[in-house]
Amino acid sequence: MPQTSVVFSSILGPSCSGQGQPSMGERGGGASGSGDLIFQDGRLISGSLEALMEHLVPTVDYYPDRTYIFTFLLSSRVFIPPHDLLARVGQICLEQRQQLEAVSEKAKLKSFSAKIVQLLKEWTEAFPYDFQDEKAMVELKAITHRVTQCDEENGTVKKAIAQMTQSLLLSLAARSQLQELREKLRSPAMDKGPILKAKPPAAQKDILGVCCDPLVLAQQLTHIELERVSSIHPEDLMQIVSHMDSRDKHRCRGDLTKTYSLEAYDNWFNCLSMLVATEVCRVVKKKHRTRMLEFFIDVARECFNIGNFNSMMAIISGMNLSPVARLKKTWSKVKTAKFDVLEHHMDPSSNFCNYRTALQGATQRSQMANSSREKIVIPVFNLFVKDIYFLHKIHTNHLPNGHINFKKFWEISRQIHEFMTWTQVECPFEKDKKIQSYLLTAPIYSEEALFIASFESEGPENHMEKDSWKTLRRPYLVPTQHPLPGHFLTVQFCSGKYLAPGSP
Repeated sequence: MPQTSVVFSSILGPSCSGQGQPSMGERGGGASGSGDLIFQDGRLISGSLEALMEHLVPTVDYYPDRTYIFTFLLSSRVFIPPHDLLARVGQICLEQRQQLEAVSEKAKLKSFSAKIVQLLKEWTEAFPYDFQDEKAMVELKAITHRVTQCDEENGTVKKAIAQMTQSLLLSLAARSQLQELREKLRSPAMDKGPILKAKPPAAQKDILGVCCDPLVLAQQLTHIELERVSSIHPEDLMQIVSHMDSRDKHRCRGDLTKTYSLEAYDNWFNCLSMLVATEVCRVVKKKHRTRMLEFFIDVARECFNIGNFNSMMAIISGMNLSPVARLKKTWSKVKTAKFDVLEHHMDPSSNFCNYRTALQGATQRSQMANSSREKIVIPVFNLFVKDIYFLHKIHTNHLPNGHINFKKFWEISRQIHEFMTWTQVECPFEKDKKIQSYLLTAPIYSEEALFIASFESEGPENHMEKDSWKTLRRPYLVPTQHPLPGHFLTVQFCSGKYLAPGSP
């Protein structure tokens, strides 16, 4: 697992992005007591939960920075469920409205109402799935009902609320349909079968029979990556933090919902790695296996050039699996110079320093891009998740004075926001349904089946391999519903067909 000393050494320094010092009319600053907001070098670094919630709500003379809105709405779910936060926002709004009504400030009341609607609009657009909870919808309706009472003349606020509500309902409907589809895919029917042979029929189609151009295959892999990663939302990633923090008493609705998107995307990486290993190990002739290895090396290189680091890492991982790596006679015929360059980019030493340098270069290219092809950045997802994990573990949620360590959440939010920017890029490559169908549905060997195929291609060379080969050749029952315990590959989120050990 990557170390964090290099990556996060400057997190607590002044380079951390943050909220500026509030000016006249803004919330925070100066007051004593538990509601203080603490700033350092003009940046908000800590505060009590109550003060941070108050800092979120606009006043007549103040509207929170959009960066703060995103960061606080994202991180607050670690401490308070979204519907409870919405209820507190409603209470603060009501208190301010009553103060304005007491002095008959109609113009200011309208301005305040418009700002509240704008805040709710940004909330529903950035985190629409906070409102899947019926309690949140009730609170939203209560707030919007109060603010519309100040807009009886021209109905501007009412129109804005109607548009916001319609967009929110469309987002929720799309999410619901996606979840229903995932539920259908979670338990695919599995073929029954006897003890199947390790080698497939010679006439069975392989990846080279579908696509022999490494660039085209890399483009189709990028298509799949962008389609799958686009279903991941900021609050899904924040669950990496909220799930792990056993010290917090609150558990928001998102923590009780299975993280389908994260699991599905992580499983896609595993499936692609196993597909690469399967394609290599199933080939009977050494000459053809050599060609297959060189083909995938070229595909990985094209993925690197595109900026698709996740697929590149999956391909390299597949070729480094033991059943493939042990094929010494095959590898001796491979021109490995290109593969050595790829492994250099993915060298885990110094916290994957080489990979992070390449990722930074791709990010800079994306920011200055003139074409959609140059905008593509697909990071290695497992490393991204581990970065968030270690960032959370290294820094506490609360400071000794009881304040929330908001500097930590600025950095988490920055990384998640950057990731979300990458996921919103539209794939510029033309979709090839035939190739994608093969990538997503081709038979995939289990770990045991890979070893069987590997040993049949190149026999065991030492006592350990000979013992493994004897064990693998013993007949045993084939599972008809679930893979054997401990299998590397699962099928819940992979549309590829699971194959039992020894199956074609």
